Amino acid sequence: MLIGEVARRSGVSARMLRHYDTLGLVRPTGRTVGGYREYSAEDIRRILHVEGLRSLGLSLREVGRALADPDFAPSALVGDLIRRTEDRVRRERELLERLRAIDASAPAGWEGVLRIVELLHGLGSPSAARRQQAVLAPVGGVPVPADVLARAVLAESDPNVAGALRWALARAGDEGVASVASGLASGDVDVERRAVRALSGMSGDRATAALADALGSGDATVRALAALALGRRGESAAVPTLVGMVVVGTNDVEAAEVLGSLSRNPECAGWIVDSLVAALAAHTGEPAVRSRLAQALAELPESRARDVLGRLVHDGDRAVAAIARAAVRGSDRVDDLG
Repeated sequence: MLIGEVARRSGVSARMLRHYDTLGLVRPTGRTVGGYREYSAEDIRRILHVEGLRSLGLSLREVGRALADPDFAPSALVGDLIRRTEDRVRRERELLERLRAIDASAPAGWEGVLRIVELLHGLGSPSAARRQQAVLAPVGGVPVPADVLARAVLAESDPNVAGALRWALARAGDEGVASVASGLASGDVDVERRAVRALSGMSGDRATAALADALGSGDATVRALAALALGRRGESAAVPTLVGMVVVGTNDVEAAEVLGSLSRNPECAGWIVDSLVAALAAHTGEPAVRSRLAQALAELPESRARDVLGRLVHDGDRAVAAIARAAVRGSDRVDDLG
């Protein structure tokens, strides 16, 4: 088969076939009377082998070595190709994110583009101080795009830099909420915790909805952070988690304070009291748990809570009874002043 026909059938250009011949990769086994290259079926199979290896990212030199060595073991070379490809994909992903950040900032000219690039370099610095400076004092006053802040806060382990990033995200309103919320589904508990901390400082319905989703997290810390944030927003969905926090002693003082704030809503008050009373009944014989629950009841401004505390004055657990007496005496003094 002549070179033109081989090129047509294989998809490899005649110019590349001549190059393969020059390199010794695929030399046609025959020549016509007129001196033209003539390829056999075996030659064409070798061409296809060369193209297959090239499609994996091998250089022509690597292809030549692989085909020339009958004992060639592909595993080492394939492993190297995987690492090279992963590195290339990572670099291209970083480039894509950088381009998206520049596009989102809508720079008016090349000077603006260069400022954003410098800003992104600052956020990627190994120095925590430099990263924090990039957030708090952007280059040339160029604001950091919300999506860039979101990606940075999910990856940031330094508490000071993370605080600066959360502050900047809070100022951005609901921009970047979707990017931050994606961290809740990352499968990495550290990323999930960073996400819920950032969402706690972000305003708007989208942030509230993402925090509500976080109540279903498999991590107790994520659930606790979400419940505290939601409770401070007046969201009753946080009540079961907050009561559970009092029971187990996780940020129980904060949880009790938030329950007290939520109970000012008449629609929540009865539910909160009933939940705490049910927990008291479920933990008979656990003094530490019942003491925390009694203290949480003492935080509530609701009359039903006072009635429960009045009964707990005679509780068999001395610590619970003492908390109840102190709470009742305090409320009686308030009533007397009224």
